[in-house]
Amino acid sequence: MNVVANVVCVDPRTDSLWCQLVQQAPSSVFHSPEWMKVLSETYGWEPSASILLDEQGQPQAGLPFFRISDILGERIVALPFSDYCDPLVNNEESWRILIDQLIAERHPVSVRCLHNNLPLGDARFTLAKQAKWHRLGLQPDLEALWKAMHDSTHRAIRKSEREGLTVRMAQSEQELRVFFEMHLRVRKYKYGLLAQPYNFFQNIWRNFVEPGHGFLMLAIHNGKIVAGDFFLEWKDTLYYKFNASLPDDLSHRPNDLLIWQGIQEGKKRGLAYLDFGLSDIDQDGLIRYKRKFGTEEKTISFLRHSPNVSPTPAEKEMRGLLSKLTNRFTDQLVPDLVTERAGEDLYRLFT
Repeated sequence: MNVVANVVCVDPRTDSLWCQLVQQAPSSVFHSPEWMKVLSETYGWEPSASILLDEQGQPQAGLPFFRISDILGERIVALPFSDYCDPLVNNEESWRILIDQLIAERHPVSVRCLHNNLPLGDARFTLAKQAKWHRLGLQPDLEALWKAMHDSTHRAIRKSEREGLTVRMAQSEQELRVFFEMHLRVRKYKYGLLAQPYNFFQNIWRNFVEPGHGFLMLAIHNGKIVAGDFFLEWKDTLYYKFNASLPDDLSHRPNDLLIWQGIQEGKKRGLAYLDFGLSDIDQDGLIRYKRKFGTEEKTISFLRHSPNVSPTPAEKEMRGLLSKLTNRFTDQLVPDLVTERAGEDLYRLFT
């Protein structure tokens, strides 16, 4: 543990002060020690968290981050591969104390904010991009939640039930692998994108599912897995993190049924919210889909501090090459196993 004035820098995977802070502050699953472990175990990065202490040594504010150094240069990210990760601060002074130490390192700093607007007022940061976020309150009874959903969702759920779809929890890593292969194909053939390594999903399974803080829900048709939703649980919220389905079976409408079953599972667990996560601004269909469940909508802001006004020529060249390699490896003529291996090698650079 390093101490500067009344700020300590800790390992958020194991430190008791960080655990205390995230329990008392309005934190998300992306602040959790388990999520930090997933990222660290998958990519080899070491997480850090700066914590501001009061005079009694109690945590008052905090900011988690990863220092990343690779062919794209050195940078500080709070946090990579996370929908959002608001600084756990409630006043401008706390924000300044914590962020000033990172800015002083003279590397680019990235922050993703949803609920906390304090960083948006910091002129040293620019708005790099925005995304949409949706959440459903689970406090109403099931009948009220059903009525709040769009009629098209009702029809889809009834159709899936008529056509004999059933839903159950995944029981093994073998079923996790089936889900991953669906996820890989959706990323590749629908979006032209690489998938995170399979090891990433294994680490989620081991850090969340096995301890009982998450589950993979599967839709089954005629004995075959046709779709799945990955849910994580943290404090009072269920997080809808990943979805995948077989294109030829979408006519059975498995995804609407999975969400409805996820809502019911969240209610059973006594949770207050279902977080639908991030949707890119240009994903109109996904945004409309999440709205159909009666969700609230907010904006995620991606903020970036750059000590140099523009990227270096080397960084520009490498990012251009990364885009070209993605296109090459997601070409439909490339075997899926090669695409998977490319994700293992390259996905860590998308930060």
